[in-house]
Amino acid sequence: MKTRLRALGLLDRTFAVATDDELLTLVAGLDDDHREGLERLVGTGIDAGDEHRDETVTALRTAIASGRLDGGMEGVAIILTDACLSDCIEQLGDHADHPTGEQLLEVTPGLIERHGLAATRIMLAATVAGEAPASPMIRDLLKHDETLALPEVEAKPLIPAKPAATTDDAERAAVKERRRQVRDARRAEQQARREQSRRDRKRA
Repeated sequence: MKTRLRALGLLDRTFAVATDDELLTLVAGLDDDHREGLERLVGTGIDAGDEHRDETVTALRTAIASGRLDGGMEGVAIILTDACLSDCIEQLGDHADHPTGEQLLEVTPGLIERHGLAATRIMLAATVAGEAPASPMIRDLLKHDETLALPEVEAKPLIPAKPAATTDDAERAAVKERRRQVRDARRAEQQARREQSRRDRKRA
């Protein structure tokens, strides 16, 4: 449980240090399917244009804050950084499952250049929350790397001091199920991308 909470706290910090402009840039780059998925998670329409800028940022940050423990924050991270993750897997190639720290350092500058620092940080933190084998090395990068290291932000408790009075066993079970579905979907997507990347390299 402590490891899980630390991973979620790390992901939460990547969102906290991301600027509103960086989040809006990620939204603007989504295709229709990803935008629809994000709107389902956020519970409202999403528009990165100037006219709806404030509403979009508020909706995103509200969904992130309220979804820290039920999988919602991870879902937002996965959707916003899916392109960055696909790029990372492709660049790592056969090392995607178990990259070394050196291999991660080799590919991250290109990821930052193509997708931005915020997207790269959020993507890496989401893999830690998803219990990737490389989680220890990724945590180290997000804590100590000259470029990727997260600045200090005010700590926010992931667990409320007192459980909500309306929380019951059924609600807790639903939260666990949503979190499991997010993790399973993410792992399936990663595996599919790795297999596609291997097939593409063989054809090349």
